Amino acid sequence: MEALRAKVSCEAVLERAGYEIDLKESSRRAVKYRCGGNIVIVTHDGRGWFDPLSDEKGDVFGLAMFLEGIPFPSATEAVASIVGYQLSRPEWRSSRSSVPVKDIGDRWRSRPTPSPGSGAWRYLCWARRIPTAIARQAICEGVLREGPFGSMWAAHVDGEGRVVGWEERGPDWRGFATGGSKVLFRFGPSDAFRLCVTEAAIDAMSLAALEGPRERTLYLSTGGGWSPATDAALAELAVRPGLTLVAATDANPQGDVYAERLRALAEASGCDWQRLRPPAEDWNEVLQNREREKRERKTEGNNEACRMRAGRIKGGFARHAPALDPDGHEAGSAEGVMKD
Repeated sequence: MEALRAKVSCEAVLERAGYEIDLKESSRRAVKYRCGGNIVIVTHDGRGWFDPLSDEKGDVFGLAMFLEGIPFPSATEAVASIVGYQLSRPEWRSSRSSVPVKDIGDRWRSRPTPSPGSGAWRYLCWARRIPTAIARQAICEGVLREGPFGSMWAAHVDGEGRVVGWEERGPDWRGFATGGSKVLFRFGPSDAFRLCVTEAAIDAMSLAALEGPRERTLYLSTGGGWSPATDAALAELAVRPGLTLVAATDANPQGDVYAERLRALAEASGCDWQRLRPPAEDWNEVLQNREREKRERKTEGNNEACRMRAGRIKGGFARHAPALDPDGHEAGSAEGVMKD
């Protein structure tokens, strides 16, 4: 069984079952596959999996049983039948090495903060359309760092404000700090009475940009997961008197599951709860759509102005023709006209 388990990846089972990879939502350590409204996330270099919409999880044999609804002996035969199956894309390669992982805090402090024109700045403000004012505020709050190869790091901090990990996002990279812990990305005042929970730091900053300046609102990100540490951190925040917990998770089945968890947490804590569902897949997509519409309106306005200027130039000669005195009026005289 161990030899068979080592030869067949969970990704191969999913591909054969008609699932497709969601590259946008995948990282090296968590590869997301979709089939309609069903989602399966592959972990442990293809050896493990879980269903984020339920409590189902396991190894490659358990996956075959889960997908096909078959008993273990049949699942073993199904897995054996696809030994040697080649994925439609190269498998993720493990980045593990024998070099000890540096202290998380030291690694974070060793990275520079983003600045105008830097790789992280271009990615955040140009590619993802985060307003510069939002980026500067996040930098001032100490939650952004310059990652390698034009990527950005967004800090996850614990209840004492210590950096314990970070989300890594870039043009060609998506992941989380090796050896780090997912707790919460926090953007805004720590004493806020309105908590907006998203699934990514970029979505948290995007929602802040869309809502505009709001007093006492803290924008949070779970980093695309829901660890016990995340659950504990949210529970600690939710006990504040007069708090409103806003589920601003993605507009998909997984986001709805997270929203239900937040609703249950709010009910258990006795705080108010709201569901703020983005009109697109996530809040950054909403922000980018808004900025695109602004550019299109500006372009249309410029084109209209050009047409109006062209019309004035074309008809200008007629409007500037000498005016003739109407019939019945005397022509003017030279009286009162001064010569140089």
